[in-house]
Amino acid sequence: MGVAPAYPLLLLFLTGISIWVVEAEVHYYDFVLAEKNFTRLCKTKSMLVVNGQFPGPTIYVHKGDTVFVNVHNHGDYGLTIHWHGVKQPRNPWSDGSAYITQCPIEPGHNFTYEVVFSEEEGTLWWHANSDWTRNTVHGAIVIYPPHGFSYPFPTPAGEQILILGTWFTYDVNKVIKEILRTGKDVPISDAYIINGQPGDFCACSKEMAYRWQVDYGKTYLIRLVNALMNEEFFFAIAGHDLIVVGIDGSYLKPFTTSYVMLSNGQTMDVLVKTNQSPGRYYMAGRQYYTDNLGKYDRLSSPFFPKTLPSYTDYDSATRFRKRLKSLASKEHPIDVPRNVTTQMYITASMDKIVHNFSAYMDYTLLSSLNNISWVNPSTDLLQAYYRNLSGFYTSDFPDEPPYYFDFVADLTDDSTHPLKGTKVKVLEYGEEVEIVFQSTNLLNASNEHSMYIHGHKFYALGEGYGNFNSTRDPETYNLVDPPYLGTASLPVKGWLTIRFKANNPGVWAMHCQEGRHLIWGMNTVLIVKNGSNPETSIRTPPPNMPSCANYPSIHRALEVSAE
Repeated sequence: MGVAPAYPLLLLFLTGISIWVVEAEVHYYDFVLAEKNFTRLCKTKSMLVVNGQFPGPTIYVHKGDTVFVNVHNHGDYGLTIHWHGVKQPRNPWSDGSAYITQCPIEPGHNFTYEVVFSEEEGTLWWHANSDWTRNTVHGAIVIYPPHGFSYPFPTPAGEQILILGTWFTYDVNKVIKEILRTGKDVPISDAYIINGQPGDFCACSKEMAYRWQVDYGKTYLIRLVNALMNEEFFFAIAGHDLIVVGIDGSYLKPFTTSYVMLSNGQTMDVLVKTNQSPGRYYMAGRQYYTDNLGKYDRLSSPFFPKTLPSYTDYDSATRFRKRLKSLASKEHPIDVPRNVTTQMYITASMDKIVHNFSAYMDYTLLSSLNNISWVNPSTDLLQAYYRNLSGFYTSDFPDEPPYYFDFVADLTDDSTHPLKGTKVKVLEYGEEVEIVFQSTNLLNASNEHSMYIHGHKFYALGEGYGNFNSTRDPETYNLVDPPYLGTASLPVKGWLTIRFKANNPGVWAMHCQEGRHLIWGMNTVLIVKNGSNPETSIRTPPPNMPSCANYPSIHRALEVSAE
């Protein structure tokens, strides 16, 4: 496995009246998926990884480069690989969204992805996109500035990737298969990990805890990746402030903070100055917990760092997010949509379907957007749309919920009766879209949702607590320098407003990134139609796209169990 530049590409970047000519490169990687034994928390298990590594290999590129990744599946089940936060202009074929843009790569087969880094700069990540396989199949993507250009901050003395993850002492994928069949709740991880290792406070872990040696008096760049299955996460370093400079492959106006908060699936670039007395300082993370507190057992607090917010510190999470502002410089301009042509109001809910059997009652857990719980089709939607095949989806995903009520009130039951279906939203090329996401408290189960859109980044204009007020709340929007994100947090019992321009033709998933909500159906699809010329139209499909024929989708088991 390695990076092998093959030939240069000449790219033009236009900013204002300046034209920059840069030379881009093409790289090649081989990803070999296979089982390997790993020991953590005193127990050994076999798990699926890439190239024998956990976390998997890092992809290094410059802005404008293209990467070809040949994925060889030597595992026991099908999967896809998704390039999280990469726009992939006109190239949904390599987005890697299971049953949306491709069918899984079956065991014994391979598929080559073409990953185009058109506008991203900073840190992103890649991961498996089939059920919970991303728990062990993931890695970082480092995107440097174009050749000949520098960071919009002083060049650091060094850099370090820190991938935050979850550890299960057993094969969690087998458990998830059973959960998809029965519709019950998902398991809680046995530990959180940094770069594949639990911390000093975990069993059999003290000698294996991840360590990073730095020199006194220098500034380092830390590339953070939240690869946890379900959690948003606080992170801090004992005795040291952090300077936040980037998020989701875009630059921010730098600001200094004693902690950061990452949405699930989010990436962040921070600087740290090693200006304290030489010694050992903990780098520590803590879950930001927004589930119903009645189900919460408080864990013993770690000793360091003292600035790490508590598990349920809503105010700290909100304060941090409100400090995120795009750099908005001449070299890194922003373009906030001002002429909105499509407005959507989307509720995100936890739901359940109750079954009345002759001798007892049971239920199936679901999640939904606008009361629709997603069901994967029997073939990937991109193929169905591109080849104009009927019967695989309907184009009637609603622009608003079917019922209006006090969404954030304590609602111990679900009277909205969610529907199961494969419903998509179709957008014309070039439309300017505004979406207000509204968290609901159905089943008294409101929590934060990490909302993510494939194929598009968006501007997060504002957020708030309570029911969205269409008269009052838009007055609080930041239209000057809002953060340009791939993933954004929908607050517990609150709302989030985003805007983006639908300028990437294709079939793109929009969902909560948290694993349990995604497998329960908090997902839909945006189809962006072709523009008026070949340069604004979907590229032709590559050869050897994986076939869905005879593939036993375990998602269908959830549909059967709910009938």
